[in-house]
Amino acid sequence: MSFTGLYEFLRALQKNNSKEWMDDNRKWYHEVRDFYIDWLNQMDLKLAEIDPDYTHTTGKKAINRINNNLLYHPDRPVYKDHFGAGLDQETKQGDFYIHLGTSESFIAGGFYKPKSSLLKSIRQAIDYNGEEFVDILEKPSFKKMFGGLIDDGESLQTAPKGFSQDHRFIELLRKKTFAVQHDLTQKLVTSSDFDDHVVEVYKELLPFRQYLNQAVSV
Repeated sequence: MSFTGLYEFLRALQKNNSKEWMDDNRKWYHEVRDFYIDWLNQMDLKLAEIDPDYTHTTGKKAINRINNNLLYHPDRPVYKDHFGAGLDQETKQGDFYIHLGTSESFIAGGFYKPKSSLLKSIRQAIDYNGEEFVDILEKPSFKKMFGGLIDDGESLQTAPKGFSQDHRFIELLRKKTFAVQHDLTQKLVTSSDFDDHVVEVYKELLPFRQYLNQAVSV
């Protein structure tokens, strides 16, 4: 099994997104899932070598369910068109998320629409030491890899409660998502360089996640 096989399975699932098809191809699904879990286990060890604060996360814990939640989203297909997984998992810690899908593949990190208590802590950190956060965001290699913060379309139009409208970091303080994304091509994912690329993305993302993690831990 390989990432090429993973994408082949997802394309077939996308064309036949039903429980009947999945039941008929359950063995194929488990072969792909087991491959991805094994790869996540290997990546878990590699990331732990470069980050002393890394939290070991097994592939089985990291991988997300492929079933959509039809109870809350009955209009969605039965199954997702991607495999998603979160490594370096710890309570109240920003994500390191790997998404491999037919329509898009990417690595993302940070806090996507965090709950109000975490969002409040992040804003307080920016108020206290926004210069450090801006330096991280403006670092040329970081901007090249991630661009800017993900736009969730839900930024406040005014200043959040407790902050002045003319605050020097008002544009950051208005945001409700503090996450970035690095897009991947299927060609890269299926290449021999993919593991090394994931490590490089993790390294570049580390100061960003460390800043946010420290913000929500105090």
